Parts: sequence; C-alpha cells; structure tokens
Amino acid sequence: MYRLLGHLARRLTRAKRDESGTASIEFVILFPIFMILFMSTFEAGLLMTRQVMLERAVDISVRGLRLGTWSPPTHDELKTNICNLAGIIPDCMENMLIELQSVSTSSWTPLPPVATCNDRDEPIQPVTTFTGGDENEMMIVRACAIMKPWFYATSLGLKLPLIDSEHYALVSSSAFVNEPGAGE
Repeated sequence: MYRLLGHLARRLTRAKRDESGTASIEFVILFPIFMILFMSTFEAGLLMTRQVMLERAVDISVRGLRLGTWSPPTHDELKTNICNLAGIIPDCMENMLIELQSVSTSSWTPLPPVATCNDRDEPIQPVTTFTGGDENEMMIVRACAIMKPWFYATSLGLKLPLIDSEHYALVSSSAFVNEPGAGE
C-alpha cells in the first residue's frame, strides 16, 4: 500500500510540474471574451454605417424636396430615392416606412415622438402620414428602417431596443421649408 501511495505521489508531483496544456487553458478562457468583443465591434460598426447612410440618403432626398424637383412628391418616389442612396440597408423597400407632413406654425406640433416603423409580427403594416404641403410651408420628413442584429448574443445585440420580436429601428428625420414656385 505504501508503495502504491509513493508511486501515486511521484506521479502527482510530476503532473504538477508538467506545463503542457497551459496555453490551451488560457485560450479556452480568453477566446470567448475576444470573440464577443470582436462581434460587438462589428455589430456597432455596421449599425453606425447603416445609420450614417440612412441620414445621408434622407438629407440628399430632402434637398430635392426642398428645391421642388418632385412636384408633388409621392411616397414611392421618395422611398425609392432614399433606398437607392442608402445602399447598405437590406430589403430597403420592404423594411422602410416614411412619414412626411407639414408643421403648424401656430402650434408647432411636430411628428409623434415615436417613429412609425414596420412591424414584421403584424399582418397589416401601420399607415404613415404623407402630405406634400404647400409653398412656404414647413415640412418634417422621417424615415424608419428596420434591421436584424447580426449577433443577438453580444452585449450590443442584447441591449438594442427591438420593435418587434427580432428587429431594431434606424430612424432619420429632417425638416425643410417648401420653396415658393419651385418646380415650375
């Protein structure tokens, strides 16, 4: 029995001194942390790129509205123009809703604080206000595009406010005044 215990003690001492496999332990501990960091960075970069492209597309389209190149503007023309200019928004025509309405200069009532977005969980999509307005009238346009996060399990993916079961919203808005006699 003492001989067996001695043999076991020698093997344990040798195993304690053996350093093979220590890199594997470090890898197993650190790899998930670095992957989550990478995926969160990728998700944040993609989200910001899409937001910037949506803002740019809305700004360029609003410039056309302001100058009266669309007289009167139609919902489908504006949506197509924004989608073509944004470029990086997947299924833009199906995933975007646009609101356009005038602002009363007596009450200064803006659009509702929450943007109207597509809801993929509902069979009927919400209706948005789209009126072209008159000359010298202040207008507000707001575009809401919905996206799916690439990595739901990352810290960013878990904190994104979802508007339905799996999509987050990118919202861009702009204001302008209809030019008098534009488009004539």
